[in-house]
Amino acid sequence: MKRSTIAFFSGLSMLAVLSAGCSSPLKQGEAESASARSVKAPDAAPSAAPVSTDAPRVVKSTDGSYEGEVWGVASPKSKFAKLRIGMSMGEVQDIMDRAPDRTHSHETGKRWIPFYFGSDARRMQVLYKDEGCLAFTGGNIWGAAGGELVQIHNDTSGACYQP
Repeated sequence: MKRSTIAFFSGLSMLAVLSAGCSSPLKQGEAESASARSVKAPDAAPSAAPVSTDAPRVVKSTDGSYEGEVWGVASPKSKFAKLRIGMSMGEVQDIMDRAPDRTHSHETGKRWIPFYFGSDARRMQVLYKDEGCLAFTGGNIWGAAGGELVQIHNDTSGACYQP
């Protein structure tokens, strides 16, 4: 019985190795054409602020304890120009002088990390029309804490809102 168990697991591991080696990488020309097909320039409205397709700028929070992301550049006259990574939801609403137009909450992958007690087990994404999108930490696995601004998307078209 011991030999059959060893043979079973060695056969299973051999199958895993073989199936991992079966995926063939794309040739150089195929990779370039595949990436060219998958990237399309967005149709920008004439009044919309430019949306950066590049990587976001990584910015320290107001207290310096963590980093957040800022996508695009806010118009100097917009209310989004006054926002800073690390602000609370209350501070953001005071600056915006209104409630968000749309909201969406979802779990992050950190929800499933054993013994994770941080405030980023959930995220809340909000849309302010004609300004852009914001993402806040939504709290830990019990719903406590959270509410810090971690992402700013300067996108007046609202395409950043992905529920």
